[in-house]
Amino acid sequence: MPDQPLPFVSASTQSRPLHAVRPAALDAWLATRPPAEAAYLRDSAFTAAPHELRLLPGPDGVAAAVLGIGRDPSPHAFGSLAFALPEGDWSLVPGDYDPAAATLGFALGAYRYSEFRAPKRPPARLVTATATATETATKTAGAISQAAAAWRVRDLINTPANLLGPAELAAAAAALATAHNATCTLTEGAALDREYPTIAAVGRGSDRAPVVAMFRWAGSKAATDAPLVSLCGKGVVFDTGGCDLKPPSAMLRMKKDMGGAANILGLAAMLMDADLLIRLVVRIGCVENAISGRAMRPLDVIRTRRGLTVEIGNTDAEGRLVLCDLLAEASDEKPAILIDCATLTGAARVAVGPDIAPYFTNDNAWAAAIDAAATTTHDPVWRLPLHDGYDSWLDSPIADLNNVSSKPQAGAIVAALYMRRFLAPNTAWLHFDLYAWNDSSRPGRPEGGEIQAMRAVCAAIQTRLLPA
Repeated sequence: MPDQPLPFVSASTQSRPLHAVRPAALDAWLATRPPAEAAYLRDSAFTAAPHELRLLPGPDGVAAAVLGIGRDPSPHAFGSLAFALPEGDWSLVPGDYDPAAATLGFALGAYRYSEFRAPKRPPARLVTATATATETATKTAGAISQAAAAWRVRDLINTPANLLGPAELAAAAAALATAHNATCTLTEGAALDREYPTIAAVGRGSDRAPVVAMFRWAGSKAATDAPLVSLCGKGVVFDTGGCDLKPPSAMLRMKKDMGGAANILGLAAMLMDADLLIRLVVRIGCVENAISGRAMRPLDVIRTRRGLTVEIGNTDAEGRLVLCDLLAEASDEKPAILIDCATLTGAARVAVGPDIAPYFTNDNAWAAAIDAAATTTHDPVWRLPLHDGYDSWLDSPIADLNNVSSKPQAGAIVAALYMRRFLAPNTAWLHFDLYAWNDSSRPGRPEGGEIQAMRAVCAAIQTRLLPA
């Protein structure tokens, strides 16, 4: 994976000022500017519309810049800057915006996947050493951590599957653990067959053996009884569909089928960077769903870690098989919250489209916290129902349950209901069915892999589990 530096500098003696202006304040702001500058902006029809940029001339070239941000309060209002501004260092002038959101948005727009083709030019850089108030400095540090997590997630998802197999994804999890002094274990071979039989079944068709990566971490000041946050991620590095083979067009983005695992690693990085008063355990199921004489077949029956038997109604519904053993193990540890992420169903995309992260939960208090955090972090989510009336759709005539329903409706709900079967009683649980991809480039959201909902989840964890 590329190792790119974030577009920040802590100090600069040659930075140029960057103003961010909203339409409602434009006239008052222009009245404070030198007459020639104000006249130039008026004559160039500057209206402070979103992403409207004007470069201001000086005796040695461009002396400053003005960005219109419309009424957009989100980080994406600043997402076009890194490659629209001339190269060099820029300092944001205080204004009617959240400096942490601006910092994050600048970095989100500066990202490019550069392993095989370098960008035509380096991004501009933002000076971040202007924060003096403790609260502002803390928020800025959080924004930089979120930016680094987003770049990590995007790099993982964008890496082609021939370079990111199960072993490589597990190594990425182990490297993150090592960087934060966490204890990591990798389970593979006979031990994986025994402890995670459904993951073994999914991975049996591939020459690249499955691996479960697990690491444990605790905040530097966290007590031994601090709240336990448990994270599980679907890490299917490529999904052919197995014997229920996908059509070629449906395979074109299947390198992103480990997007759930990537997002979980991004969330874990944010939580550890913040040194929260929590204990953390992360489990990633790293596997490839391929085709061979060893691959699982439709109507096979497999036993799970929980002891339930599952009839395979469709080999392309492998993500829930990867997660169910992880959820069983994680929930037995009685976490304060258990969170899983997966690029699981096309039905979720039909329901809410690519930008919104749908989620399911059995806990209304966590739902309220997630919804509130999504609003404040501008990280859109939407709760979908765990409708008990569809649970019987998973019935099987020869096993405890099927991995799919015979009915064509409510695919995302049915998948969530399947995974709920494997939870220990009284487990507070959040399941995110992500797209983890941008189909086209927009400010702050370049085409390719994407982090979704994790900023909202990180904020909700702090709200729900940490002292006020």
